[in-house]
Amino acid sequence: MSWIISIDAGTTGVRAFAVNESGEPGPIAHREFTQYFPQPGWVEHDATEIWQTTQIVLAEVADHCDEPIAALGITNQRETTVAWDARTSIPRHNAIVWQDRRTAARCEQLSAAGHLDSIRHATGLVLDPYFSGSKMEWLLETGGVTADEHLRLGTIDSWILWKLTGGSVHATDASNASRTMLYDIRNQAWSEELCDLFGVPITSLPEVLPSAGPFGVTTADSGCGSGIPVTGVAGDQQSSLFGQACISPGMAKNTYGTGSFVLMNVGEACPEPVEGLLTTVAWQLPGSMLAENSDVVTHYALEGAIFSTGSAVQWLRDGLELIDDASECGPLAASVPDSDGVALVPAFNGLGSPWWDPRARGTILGITRGTSRGHLARAVVDSMVFQTRDVVDSMYSATGVAISELRVDGGASVMDLMLQLQADQLNTSVARSAVSDTTALGAAYLAGLGAGVWTSAQEVSSAWTAERTFSPAANLDEAQAAYSTWLRAVERSRRWSPD
Repeated sequence: MSWIISIDAGTTGVRAFAVNESGEPGPIAHREFTQYFPQPGWVEHDATEIWQTTQIVLAEVADHCDEPIAALGITNQRETTVAWDARTSIPRHNAIVWQDRRTAARCEQLSAAGHLDSIRHATGLVLDPYFSGSKMEWLLETGGVTADEHLRLGTIDSWILWKLTGGSVHATDASNASRTMLYDIRNQAWSEELCDLFGVPITSLPEVLPSAGPFGVTTADSGCGSGIPVTGVAGDQQSSLFGQACISPGMAKNTYGTGSFVLMNVGEACPEPVEGLLTTVAWQLPGSMLAENSDVVTHYALEGAIFSTGSAVQWLRDGLELIDDASECGPLAASVPDSDGVALVPAFNGLGSPWWDPRARGTILGITRGTSRGHLARAVVDSMVFQTRDVVDSMYSATGVAISELRVDGGASVMDLMLQLQADQLNTSVARSAVSDTTALGAAYLAGLGAGVWTSAQEVSSAWTAERTFSPAANLDEAQAAYSTWLRAVERSRRWSPD
């Protein structure tokens, strides 16, 4: 029985994750890499360090695989932008991370100039520094990157694919391309108009391929040996949607990671822009994998992008030093019956969906002399729950479709308290996946499909099971009152930063 290995190149580290032909998890390896904060609101990574970390975890997992490796899949932190030289495969600047806010003023300038509506229609995105287009523009205009014939621009998946294949393949998939603000999700091609607007040479961008299928083969220094086909690529949240088996319209998931991302599969018709939400490509697959006659089928998703959830727990640990380990947050929050009126809005890098306010900043309200460590931890947990409700309520307003179940994963989903509070706030069931690494699992599923290990999306999705399901248990009036307090706190956090 062969193995499929997925590379999950996240915001704080890289994970390699193996599954067998039955879809059962096998060896796992994880390593963190360095976070750089050159100025307030700026976040960078060393792309070379990300690649070296990838080699290490791939080698660790490959060494523990007792059968051949059939394929590799890649899933990645989206929007993070890398510029490198095709001749040397050396980055020309640190990678600019999705959390980075350095282009906020430029995005506001473009919006004031009247570009928002056309960008929304073409890309499904909003004019926000979160996305790659303004980051690429900054690299070329301010970051000292030269737009010559040797320039390659891409997101982390493209960078890792380039390195895995020894610099022979410059490609991405449609799910990642749709996050750049340069890709027309309706025409499914790079937009010449948007590339011109941001001053990005279209020739420097990667080829866009379906999410499952041949991307290239590895070379000897990949960390797992040469000749292994790379057959699946997807952005981390789309990969998680696939790993959660949300392959039918109306199904939804939330990943509680550094940020949180709520995605709802809306099927093959690209919806018109929805206020407060993003429209994104969920995946592109050969029609045969979805039991359809089309050569390639594109599924779209509505997405709510929440910038800070797990990072708020990291702030409790590293910034305030209230806990020694992230795992202490849940028990500390559960040590008190509620937050005792404390509301914490973790707008460390602005607010994402449905507010889209890059000038919002972190806010704590309701502190008294009786406020304790436990109340602050509970307020952090509450903020994860309330931000998710913000997004789900917006999705319902936009579609009229009430989700019957929210499937959840990510590091913070281990907190039973949080998931119970989430069920109470949404007034619907919340199901925690039996496999916690659904992002890595989705990439493995896509790679297995692309390599022919499995034949259909339905075949791989049938393996999904819930480890535990949480049902609503709270008084609805009390839940609504708590949410109303949250909305008051959000309003006070908004438009705080002058730049």
